[in-house]
Amino acid sequence: MNSIVISETKISMNTLFTDLKQLTKVGLSLSVVFSSVAGYLLAVDIINYATLLLLALGGFFMVGASNAFNQIIEKETDAIMLRTQNRPLPTNRMTVNVALTIAVLFTILGISILYSINPKTALFGAVSIFIYTSVYTPLKSVTPLSVFVGAIPGAIPFMLGWVAATDHFGIEAGMLFMIQFFWQFPHFWAIGWLQFEEYKKAGFNMLPMNTKDKGAVKQIIFYTCIMILVSIAPVLKLSGKFYIYPITAIIVALLGIVMLYYALQLHKSEKNADARKLMLSSVLYITAVQIIYVVDKFLH
Repeated sequence: MNSIVISETKISMNTLFTDLKQLTKVGLSLSVVFSSVAGYLLAVDIINYATLLLLALGGFFMVGASNAFNQIIEKETDAIMLRTQNRPLPTNRMTVNVALTIAVLFTILGISILYSINPKTALFGAVSIFIYTSVYTPLKSVTPLSVFVGAIPGAIPFMLGWVAATDHFGIEAGMLFMIQFFWQFPHFWAIGWLQFEEYKKAGFNMLPMNTKDKGAVKQIIFYTCIMILVSIAPVLKLSGKFYIYPITAIIVALLGIVMLYYALQLHKSEKNADARKLMLSSVLYITAVQIIYVVDKFLH
């Protein structure tokens, strides 16, 4: 009897842990932490590991809170889409009250930890949660422009690292923001293309002009080109202390051209397989570029 109780407790603890991971989207939260750590490393000469740990923890809680609020608001629409219908809230494995408690707790923890680094970092963290939850999420069912709004909190983590390190928002942090801001359009529109029918069922407008056609891909191509230009712009040494070597700019440009190639393929074929390749290449791009910038910085 005892062993049954123990195994049931184990199962329910495992389920709770899995649900918590789904509610806060741990994978996405870790990629955001990666971005903010990269931003921090770009700004410092001597690494303060205590600050770095606080930034990673605060950033993790901040994104976890945003995702939890998002899933509370979208409980009904999540139940409609295949991709999301097994989340803890639509399946009623978790109540809205429990999810809300987690979201509020994560918000308080995230902003408090970021505030202990400096107030500016906490402010940007709070702005990020607010825009994602209160502006981007409700707009998804209203207008395709929601992607532009969503790109703002999505671009904050990279520059958040710089602000955490320097207690200053200047041209360098602005540059990091712009790189991640423009990257999000090809990335999210590739996802929007893949999930178009699902999003339509839920009433979400996630592609430009809400149409799955060559016009949408033209926008993807346009923003991919801007992303490449912004990503190599630091080679001009016009962005303060954040600059890169010409060889680094060439490597970054080549990575961007891979994305551009898949965007052009998508324009030609309009097939989901090419949208998937574009989406995967965009994930590779942002990860690789951030690592390359950091390596470049430590070679200065």
